[in-house]
Amino acid sequence: MILLLAYAAVLFSLLSGLLALLLRQRDKVLSLAQACCARRPETLRRMEGWLEADRYPDRIRLGSFILLGIGAVFAILAGLTVMLTQAAVTDRLSLGLPWLPWHVRFDSLSGLFYLIIGIAVLAVSAYGPGYVKNNDEQAHPFAALGLFSGLFIAGMLLVLLADDAFFFMIAWELMSVASYFLVAFQHENSANRRAAFLYLIMAEVGAIMIILAFGVLAAFADGFTFDALRQANLSATWTSIAFVLALLGFGMKAGLVPIHVWLPEAHPVAPSHISALMSGVMLKVALYGLVRFSFDLLGDIQWQWGVVLMILGALSALAGILYALMQSNLKRLLAYSSVENIGIIFMVLGLAMIFLANGHPQLAALGLVAALLHAFNHALFKNLLFLGAGIIQHQVHDLDIDVMGGLIKRMPHTSKLLLIACMSISSLPLFNGFVSEWLAFQTALQVDVLDSGVLRSLIPVAAAALALTAALAAACFVNLYGIVFLGQARSAHSAKANECGDKGMLAGLSLLAGLCFLFGVFPALIIDLLDSINLQLLGHTLPNNDAADWLWLAPVSAEQASYSAPFVLVGVLIAGGISFRYLRRDPAMAFRESETWDCGFGGVTARMQYSSSAFTMPFRRIFAKAWRQDEIIDRQAGGMPLQVTDIHYQLHIEDHSWPKLYQPIERGVNRSARLIGRIQTGNIRTYLAYSFATLIFLLWVIS
Repeated sequence: MILLLAYAAVLFSLLSGLLALLLRQRDKVLSLAQACCARRPETLRRMEGWLEADRYPDRIRLGSFILLGIGAVFAILAGLTVMLTQAAVTDRLSLGLPWLPWHVRFDSLSGLFYLIIGIAVLAVSAYGPGYVKNNDEQAHPFAALGLFSGLFIAGMLLVLLADDAFFFMIAWELMSVASYFLVAFQHENSANRRAAFLYLIMAEVGAIMIILAFGVLAAFADGFTFDALRQANLSATWTSIAFVLALLGFGMKAGLVPIHVWLPEAHPVAPSHISALMSGVMLKVALYGLVRFSFDLLGDIQWQWGVVLMILGALSALAGILYALMQSNLKRLLAYSSVENIGIIFMVLGLAMIFLANGHPQLAALGLVAALLHAFNHALFKNLLFLGAGIIQHQVHDLDIDVMGGLIKRMPHTSKLLLIACMSISSLPLFNGFVSEWLAFQTALQVDVLDSGVLRSLIPVAAAALALTAALAAACFVNLYGIVFLGQARSAHSAKANECGDKGMLAGLSLLAGLCFLFGVFPALIIDLLDSINLQLLGHTLPNNDAADWLWLAPVSAEQASYSAPFVLVGVLIAGGISFRYLRRDPAMAFRESETWDCGFGGVTARMQYSSSAFTMPFRRIFAKAWRQDEIIDRQAGGMPLQVTDIHYQLHIEDHSWPKLYQPIERGVNRSARLIGRIQTGNIRTYLAYSFATLIFLLWVIS
């Protein structure tokens, strides 16, 4: 029964893509309907009415997203069922190679990520019809968008079901290639083509690393199934080699620094609901791959791996949020924020490995729960942010936050929902982001149980980096929300913007916002489910058996630390009620509306407001070495020294990874290509000599 639900989720995703293909096949569908229903005139009339030319495209789009929504419901049911029952069901499909059928396994770990995908796709299925309604069908055909969206989602679900290396890589490549076409969907722009090509290159390099990691295990195992790989008898050296290869492959897809550069290029150019799925879901599938490979297939965790993950995670978290602070493009900012959150997840995952390798499995269980909970929470609020960015782009016709402003008055519903997202990602209490980061700190605070002085010194530094990251994230999203929604409109489009009229788009955001609040107030609902993964992978649960009571959250013990979101909510409501009552009763404190005080300057204008670069200037001065900065101030000749209209300011921020890592690789590849190109002499004798030399070499190798 559980596997049937999981299979149904994949099937409906594929059907959604296939239905989208019918958008441009109306005449063929009509002819087929006439042939099939020739003897049933009433049925034929209904079919012809449904295939009416002016409504046919809208109905196909709606039908495609409805199928996605049905698949999402099946995914949610499958994930919840397998996690509640703590079952591990297996199957074999007669596909793949003749000697290697596809092996399927669905357990609690797969169920969590099924749940993540299901919730995200359900929100997208409500959001999508309104988002694609006004697409230019000739330039951006929905047939391609719908087909590759269905394949992309199906690929992610199949990765979670795979129980052998061959099936895993087939599903992984389906996910990667389908998402490449989605990134390149608006291919008329050169930036989109460049971003898609960069993404494809890095995806394939990562896939090669994952294949090599599986190859190392398979060399010491009796087959390619995960059961066989679990039994592989590797030395410590080969185990570490396999882990490093897996970390490079999955880390590249997840967006770890410094192999993250595809992410801020690809996410801004994809359609917004695809960006939401890539950032909120696909990155988690990469996390699933690393957790499955490390904790399940390798099993013998070494503390050095945890140190590497912790350091890389801390660097990714800090670098990601610092890069996000400097961005003026809304979706690019959100993409860099995903690098930050992936860094937090990997850092806490490293803590779990350190505790497990040092003989503290219950503290490792705490770290694993914190990492997986943050992955779940990030999927909720990051999908909410990207879908909200799509609405803003749709209404303002721009993604530059410095041309927005004042949208809280024109888009009140969207502003409230995105305020919840900003508070969640800033880790404020009563919202889900706070709970997972609080658990991450609780994990780091258990450092005193370790014997190694080096680890007891490193972990507090990583915890301090996490605290700094949280503070910078709050500043980043205060900047984002303030510049976009508060103040006055900075452009004509912002001044004329209206609330999104599509109820489905707002419903998708409302679902995610509601879940951010629900799991912030009642985190035990999901933590109890995550504890079943600990039992599956580690054989242990959280240190405190009553850690996830619905009223109190005490991960280690109530004496050490506890948190009660329901009590905090009650306190906030009481304080808010008293304040509101006091303000209403005191005439001097009554709410009133008036013009903004202009300090005697004759009227406030949009030019007097802080811009994004002005707000982040102190951070740019403090962390100046974190970026390559190109700051240009031009003053018009003959102008007044303090006349602001005569001053033109330009700021360009560049990621250090490009000039220090990727551009040298690019130059090396081009140099090698030029050297290799010299063999193309155009002389047949030269080519025959090359072939003869190759033949002699191969004969020598074989013999």
